Amino acid sequence: MSGNGNGPHAPGEFPPPVDPVKEFIKRELDSEDDRIDVGVAIVGGGTAGLACANRLLQLLAEDPELTEGLGEVPVAVIEKAKTCGGHIMSGAVMRPEPLKELFPDMSREDWRKERFAFGEVTKESIYALPNGKRKLPVPTFAVPNFKNHGNEVISVSALARYQQRQAEEAGAYVLTETAATQLIVEDGRVVGVRSGDKGRGKDGEPLRNFEPGTDIKAAVTVLAEGCWGHLTGAAIKEFALGENREPQVWELGVKEVWKVPKPLDRVIHTLGPWPLKIKGKYGQVGGTWLYPMKDEKTGDDLVSIGFVVDLDYADATTSAHDLLQQFKLHPLVKGILEGGERVAWSAKALPGGGYWSMPKLTMPGALLVGDAGGMVDAAALKGVHHCLKSGKLAAEAIYSSLKSGESLESYEDAIEESSVGKELYQVRNVRQPLQKGFIKGSPFSGIAIMSKGKVPRGRLEWHRDDAATMFVGKTSKGYPRSDGKYTFDKLSSVYISGNVTRDDAPNHIRVQTRVPREIAETWRWMCPAGVYEIPDDAPENGPVDVIVNYTNCVQCGAITAKGGRLTPPEGGDGPLYTIA
Repeated sequence: MSGNGNGPHAPGEFPPPVDPVKEFIKRELDSEDDRIDVGVAIVGGGTAGLACANRLLQLLAEDPELTEGLGEVPVAVIEKAKTCGGHIMSGAVMRPEPLKELFPDMSREDWRKERFAFGEVTKESIYALPNGKRKLPVPTFAVPNFKNHGNEVISVSALARYQQRQAEEAGAYVLTETAATQLIVEDGRVVGVRSGDKGRGKDGEPLRNFEPGTDIKAAVTVLAEGCWGHLTGAAIKEFALGENREPQVWELGVKEVWKVPKPLDRVIHTLGPWPLKIKGKYGQVGGTWLYPMKDEKTGDDLVSIGFVVDLDYADATTSAHDLLQQFKLHPLVKGILEGGERVAWSAKALPGGGYWSMPKLTMPGALLVGDAGGMVDAAALKGVHHCLKSGKLAAEAIYSSLKSGESLESYEDAIEESSVGKELYQVRNVRQPLQKGFIKGSPFSGIAIMSKGKVPRGRLEWHRDDAATMFVGKTSKGYPRSDGKYTFDKLSSVYISGNVTRDDAPNHIRVQTRVPREIAETWRWMCPAGVYEIPDDAPENGPVDVIVNYTNCVQCGAITAKGGRLTPPEGGDGPLYTIA
């Protein structure tokens, strides 16, 4: 254990036992007989990776000579979940233009028939919640980042499954239930990835069904892993992609989908401060959403509800899952959900650093797309359209590179000049003031939004989430008990996520297991899946042992922000999100 046993402590004082470059980068390809050769390897079957696959296949369809030159498998998508979209979630209210560009022959009505889209936003409301009983309307013009008129309510997991079908029909080789565990780098260039072993026991020993991983050689590798993925983190260190950038910071979102007796007719956002603590010492910033979803096939009226909290907080008892349960007790929410039934639950971290925290997006032989590149507008809770756009632009840069032999760096200029770069630049200094607390930071954040980035000038700094000094506070005092009908505990929520992980699988979570009480409490409350447990007989102060129930893990990734490191489980393990 780093540091000493006396508090206060920050999670960053107890780094995980991992060396990403040493462990997650392989320095030599296996022989031709022992590997798979592909044209382009895309790691991650989310919206960004699959947008890249589909656009690249569209271009290759017009260029049979180049396609033939890429071999039997011109495009391969490597996805660790049971199906593409199985591990991803979002609100999500999507700006429609990038999806229209990617599939120009589809209408928005076609999207709904495919059951990944649920209706255009025609009405919206924003409320400030001063307490657990009142709501104060906020005019949309005062919070333009939450303006959603004309956007589309979607399910990102369902969209990814649709994109997977389109890619496979166009000739992509999609390897689901396959974790990419190492980035292969030879002579300073990415030349592919290695897939993970299957069938190892708790201590890493091969079981009867053991299958070794395989090197996958590629002319170009696309890292589309989402929220600072396993290989992305190693690549950032190996190629110094974060040099002269601000550190990445994170948010954690927990979401439920409800089938309700009467339809919600508008998109709703709330700004708080309730149920968060307003005092600066708690360091809590977050927000909520309620989105209507109409299933055209079944006729069901659904509502997506979620709570997002910045992972910069200082009160160890901050829990996004429990804050969502508390939020549901507000009369505004009960009037919408009461009499309904929860049909889905999910949790996921997302990058919140924005423009200044985006790493360099290219390296020799590889590039980053979507959330892997930090392309989220956290001020507007928007990232899906940036994922789609970046995937499309990446495909076009890859195609040009394969044709001409030039570097992939044109992709960086394309991002900068596109809607991705322009929109993120406008909100580049919006969230940093909130690291000073809701009261002190909100006025400066508001000015940055209203001025579209003209004020303040320059570059505002971030500090890392794991640098926050933790204390065991009182946020948890407001959390409701689970009744199993309207409010729910973490384990029952994990159950409906479709999570399946072998009980005898190796542990894929890296943390120090003996840490000060406040660090252990941070992990215990933060995790939406109940992975981290403190023994009942542990002392109230000083070092405690942490039990890691890694088979509960839903791959949210929040632990990476607060002192640990998530690595991929065996391919196929984890949740299976469908409508989330």
